[in-house]
Amino acid sequence: MTYYPDLAGRVVIITGGTSGIGESVVRAFAANDCRVAFLGRSRDRGAALVAELGGNVHFFPCDLVDVNALRDALGQIHARLGPACALINNAANDQRQKFEDVTGEDFERMMAVNFRHVFFACQAILPQMRALGGGSIINMSSGAWVGGVVDLEAYSSAKAAIVGLTNSLARSVGPDRIRVNALVPGMIFTERQRRLWFKDESLVATGIARQCLQEEVTGEDVANAALFLASNDSRMITKQFIMVNGGLR
Repeated sequence: MTYYPDLAGRVVIITGGTSGIGESVVRAFAANDCRVAFLGRSRDRGAALVAELGGNVHFFPCDLVDVNALRDALGQIHARLGPACALINNAANDQRQKFEDVTGEDFERMMAVNFRHVFFACQAILPQMRALGGGSIINMSSGAWVGGVVDLEAYSSAKAAIVGLTNSLARSVGPDRIRVNALVPGMIFTERQRRLWFKDESLVATGIARQCLQEEVTGEDVANAALFLASNDSRMITKQFIMVNGGLR
């Protein structure tokens, strides 16, 4: 992992940081001596991660589907730690469902848990970044909308919308020296993925065989890309989506 000295002591906010890719991102920014604030619903996991990683890591329990609760949590982080130089919108839920069975309520829930909080977290964080004179917003999309995955139509719609938001917002806030990019992970076999969708190791092997680089893509690989996009080393990179997928085809 590259160490980015310009990130040391800076406030970084990560949503959905208690498990999976989000946990890897929390660990990466903590290792870069950032003041890390992460949001999520699991108080037990959040507390355990804080206890492990130390005093510069702070957990703020929050149901991200509740926009008012999200705004309140971001306000608490600002009051406690100061303005954020980076926001990583990571939280998501890739629930599978047959397209024909999706109800209006199902669709609204998938938009809320995968897209709505991204939109409003960006909105809430901009004043902080403007006060700092710049910042970096990193929105987590997914390779599901690029390649097409059966039973993920609602999820894929939300993740594609994130790229649309990223492109438009980057144009709007560029004059404020705020950069907005999206990361597009490929097949990341987190604990949840293996428990729910890839119980058979042969499915994992089949997925890796579809990549140009036939090694498992990990949460740490995504976290390393997030570090780069948050740092000054990527100061002229905005309005992009970067795939971290081993060349998945």
